[in-house]
Amino acid sequence: CKRRYNIKLWKIFTDCFNCLPIAAIVEQTIFCMHGGLSPDLQGLDEIRNLERPMDVPDKGLVCDLLWSDPDEDITGWGDNDRGVSWTFGGDVVREYLEKYGFSLVVRAHQVVEDGYRFFEKRKLVTLFSAPNYCGEFDNAGGVMSVGENLMCSFSILKVSL
Repeated sequence: CKRRYNIKLWKIFTDCFNCLPIAAIVEQTIFCMHGGLSPDLQGLDEIRNLERPMDVPDKGLVCDLLWSDPDEDITGWGDNDRGVSWTFGGDVVREYLEKYGFSLVVRAHQVVEDGYRFFEKRKLVTLFSAPNYCGEFDNAGGVMSVGENLMCSFSILKVSL
Protein backbone atom coordinates (compact mmCIF):
# COMPACT_ATOMS: atom_id res chain seq x y z
CA CYS A 1 0.00 0.00 0.00
CA LYS A 2 2.83 2.40 0.90
CA ARG A 3 4.64 1.61 -2.35
CA ARG A 4 1.63 1.67 -4.65
CA TYR A 5 -0.25 4.62 -3.14
CA ASN A 6 1.12 6.68 -0.25
CA ILE A 7 1.91 6.64 3.44
CA LYS A 8 -1.27 8.54 4.33
CA LEU A 9 -3.47 5.79 2.87
CA TRP A 10 -1.33 3.12 4.54
CA LYS A 11 -1.82 4.90 7.90
CA ILE A 12 -5.60 4.96 7.38
CA PHE A 13 -5.61 1.20 6.78
CA THR A 14 -3.37 0.63 9.80
CA ASP A 15 -5.74 2.65 11.98
CA CYS A 16 -8.63 0.57 10.67
CA PHE A 17 -6.83 -2.74 11.33
CA ASN A 18 -6.03 -1.61 14.87
CA CYS A 19 -9.80 -1.47 15.53
CA LEU A 20 -10.72 -4.89 14.14
CA PRO A 21 -11.41 -7.84 16.43
CA ILE A 22 -8.40 -10.03 17.22
CA ALA A 23 -10.37 -13.29 17.15
CA ALA A 24 -13.89 -14.66 16.76
CA ILE A 25 -15.77 -17.66 18.08
CA VAL A 26 -18.55 -19.08 15.91
CA GLU A 27 -21.35 -20.78 17.86
CA GLN A 28 -18.97 -21.62 20.72
CA THR A 29 -17.24 -24.22 18.54
CA ILE A 30 -15.09 -22.62 15.80
CA PHE A 31 -12.15 -20.47 16.95
CA CYS A 32 -10.99 -17.99 14.30
CA MET A 33 -8.00 -15.66 14.11
CA HIS A 34 -5.56 -14.28 11.55
CA GLY A 35 -2.42 -16.07 12.69
CA GLY A 36 -2.62 -18.87 15.19
CA LEU A 37 -2.50 -20.00 18.78
CA SER A 38 -0.60 -18.53 21.72
CA PRO A 39 1.17 -20.06 24.71
CA ASP A 40 0.14 -16.93 26.65
CA LEU A 41 -3.62 -17.51 26.44
CA GLN A 42 -4.90 -18.56 29.88
CA GLY A 43 -8.61 -17.96 29.23
CA LEU A 44 -10.90 -16.60 26.53
CA ASP A 45 -11.79 -13.55 28.64
CA GLU A 46 -8.26 -12.31 27.93
CA ILE A 47 -9.30 -11.93 24.29
CA ARG A 48 -12.79 -10.60 25.08
CA ASN A 49 -11.32 -7.94 27.38
CA LEU A 50 -8.75 -6.56 24.92
CA GLU A 51 -9.27 -2.85 24.44
CA ARG A 52 -9.37 -1.72 20.84
CA PRO A 53 -7.99 0.16 19.06
CA MET A 54 -4.49 -0.98 19.91
CA ASP A 55 -1.16 -1.22 18.16
CA VAL A 56 0.10 -4.77 17.72
CA PRO A 57 2.81 -5.54 20.28
CA ASP A 58 6.06 -7.30 19.33
CA LYS A 59 5.30 -10.31 21.53
CA GLY A 60 2.59 -11.86 23.64
CA LEU A 61 -1.02 -12.92 23.15
CA VAL A 62 -2.10 -10.40 20.50
CA CYS A 63 1.11 -10.83 18.52
CA ASP A 64 0.68 -14.62 18.55
CA LEU A 65 -2.99 -14.55 17.50
CA LEU A 66 -1.89 -12.50 14.50
CA TRP A 67 1.46 -14.09 13.60
CA SER A 68 1.94 -17.65 14.90
CA ASP A 69 1.96 -20.59 12.47
CA PRO A 70 1.24 -24.34 12.65
CA ASP A 71 4.16 -26.67 11.96
CA GLU A 72 3.67 -30.35 11.10
CA ASP A 73 7.26 -31.15 12.07
CA ILE A 74 7.21 -30.14 15.73
CA THR A 75 5.63 -30.99 19.04
CA GLY A 76 4.76 -28.14 21.38
CA TRP A 77 6.00 -24.64 20.63
CA GLY A 78 8.94 -23.66 18.43
CA ASP A 79 10.73 -20.62 17.10
CA ASN A 80 9.12 -18.99 14.07
CA ASP A 81 11.30 -18.34 11.01
CA ARG A 82 9.44 -15.05 10.56
CA GLY A 83 11.36 -13.73 13.56
CA VAL A 84 8.15 -13.01 15.45
CA SER A 85 5.81 -15.18 17.53
CA TRP A 86 5.87 -18.99 17.54
CA THR A 87 5.16 -22.13 15.60
CA PHE A 88 3.01 -24.83 17.18
CA GLY A 89 2.48 -28.53 16.66
CA GLY A 90 -0.63 -30.65 16.30
CA ASP A 91 -0.51 -31.50 19.99
CA VAL A 92 -1.03 -27.80 20.81
CA VAL A 93 -4.08 -27.70 18.51
CA ARG A 94 -5.58 -30.75 20.23
CA GLU A 95 -4.92 -29.26 23.70
CA TYR A 96 -6.62 -25.98 22.72
CA LEU A 97 -9.66 -27.76 21.31
CA GLU A 98 -10.06 -29.85 24.43
CA LYS A 99 -9.42 -27.02 26.90
CA TYR A 100 -11.88 -24.59 25.29
CA GLY A 101 -14.43 -27.03 23.86
CA PHE A 102 -13.84 -26.07 20.23
CA SER A 103 -14.08 -28.42 17.26
CA LEU A 104 -12.06 -26.38 14.76
CA VAL A 105 -9.45 -23.63 14.54
CA VAL A 106 -9.66 -21.41 11.45
CA ARG A 107 -6.75 -19.14 10.60
CA ALA A 108 -5.22 -17.40 7.60
CA HIS A 109 -1.83 -15.74 7.30
CA GLN A 110 -0.04 -18.25 5.03
CA VAL A 111 -0.38 -18.72 1.29
CA VAL A 112 -1.77 -22.17 0.53
CA GLU A 113 -1.91 -23.45 -3.03
CA ASP A 114 -5.56 -24.53 -3.13
CA GLY A 115 -7.06 -21.70 -1.04
CA TYR A 116 -7.37 -23.81 2.09
CA ARG A 117 -5.33 -26.52 3.78
CA PHE A 118 -6.09 -28.76 6.74
CA PHE A 119 -3.69 -29.51 9.59
CA GLU A 120 -3.83 -32.04 12.41
CA LYS A 121 -6.54 -34.34 11.04
CA ARG A 122 -8.87 -31.50 10.01
CA LYS A 123 -8.78 -29.86 13.44
CA LEU A 124 -7.21 -26.67 12.02
CA VAL A 125 -7.65 -25.12 8.60
CA THR A 126 -5.57 -22.39 6.99
CA LEU A 127 -7.82 -20.30 4.76
CA PHE A 128 -6.19 -17.90 2.29
CA SER A 129 -8.62 -15.84 0.21
CA ALA A 130 -6.29 -13.87 -2.10
CA PRO A 131 -5.82 -15.73 -5.40
CA ASN A 132 -2.55 -15.16 -7.28
CA TYR A 133 -1.18 -13.46 -4.16
CA CYS A 134 0.91 -10.37 -4.99
CA GLY A 135 1.06 -11.60 -8.59
CA GLU A 136 3.87 -13.93 -7.47
CA PHE A 137 2.06 -17.09 -6.39
CA ASP A 138 -0.13 -19.22 -8.61
CA ASN A 139 -2.43 -19.97 -5.70
CA ALA A 140 -6.19 -20.22 -5.58
CA GLY A 141 -8.17 -18.31 -2.98
CA GLY A 142 -10.50 -20.04 -0.57
CA VAL A 143 -13.78 -19.06 1.06
CA MET A 144 -15.27 -21.06 3.91
CA SER A 145 -19.01 -21.14 4.58
CA VAL A 146 -20.48 -22.42 7.83
CA GLY A 147 -23.95 -23.94 7.57
CA GLU A 148 -26.67 -23.86 10.22
CA ASN A 149 -25.55 -27.32 11.33
CA LEU A 150 -21.97 -25.95 11.64
CA MET A 151 -20.76 -28.02 8.69
CA CYS A 152 -18.03 -26.16 6.83
CA SER A 153 -17.82 -26.05 3.05
CA PHE A 154 -15.23 -24.42 0.84
CA SER A 155 -15.34 -22.49 -2.43
CA ILE A 156 -12.24 -22.02 -4.54
CA LEU A 157 -11.42 -18.72 -6.27
CA LYS A 158 -9.08 -18.83 -9.26
CA VAL A 159 -7.74 -15.96 -11.31
CA SER A 160 -8.57 -16.03 -15.02
CA LEU A 161 -5.65 -14.74 -17.03
